[in-house]
Amino acid sequence: MFATGSAALVAWGRKHRSSPTDRHFTRAFAVVLLMLQLGMQVHALTPARWNIEGSLPLHLSDLAGLATAFALWSRRRWAFALTYYWGLALSTQALVAPVLQGPDFPHPGFLVFWGTHLLVVWEAIYLTWGLGLRPTWHSYRVAVAITSCWAIAAFVFNTLTGTNYGFLNRKPETGSLLDVLGPWPWYLIPEITLILAAWALMTLPWTRRETTVHT
Repeated sequence: MFATGSAALVAWGRKHRSSPTDRHFTRAFAVVLLMLQLGMQVHALTPARWNIEGSLPLHLSDLAGLATAFALWSRRRWAFALTYYWGLALSTQALVAPVLQGPDFPHPGFLVFWGTHLLVVWEAIYLTWGLGLRPTWHSYRVAVAITSCWAIAAFVFNTLTGTNYGFLNRKPETGSLLDVLGPWPWYLIPEITLILAAWALMTLPWTRRETTVHT
C-alpha cells in the first residue's frame, strides 16, 4: 500500500502540477487528513478515553498531521518544511516500529493510527516529488527551531505531569530504535544528533542541485 500509494501520488502530482485539478485535489486531501486527525483527537478526549498520558495532541505525530494538512491547503514554506522533515524522517518510524497497543485490524483505532501516519508520509512525498516543492537550508533551520521549541515544551510538561509525550522522558513500552541508543537520558543525545544529521542529508541533494545550476 505504501509503495503503490507513493507512486500513484507522484504520478498524479506531476501530471496535474499547477493546474486547477491539482489545487482541488490537494485541498480535498487536506480536508480528509484534517478531519481524520481531528476525529481521532476528539475521540481521545471523550470521557471514556481520556487520560493525560495520551489524549493530548502533544506527540510530534499529532502535530505532523496538522502541519501537513495546512501545507496541503496553503503550501506555505514553513508548513512544507515540517511536513518534509517530520513526515519523511519521523512519521516513517511509526511505520517501521509502531508504538501501538490495542486491538488489531480492522478496529477503528488500528485503521486511524495507520491511516494518519501513512497520509502524512504520502503527502510529504506528493508535495516534494509530485508538486515540486523543495526544501532549502532555511527550511532546515525552520524545522530545527520549531522542533526544538516543541521538545522543550513537551519535556517540561512531561516532567510536571509524569507523562511521556515524544518519548523524551523515557522509552516507549514497545520496541523502537531508542532501544539501541542507551538508557535515559543519554539516548536523547544520539537521537538528536541522528535527527539533525538525517535532516541535513535530506536537504543536501536539493541544495547541491541548485548550486550546480547557478554555477
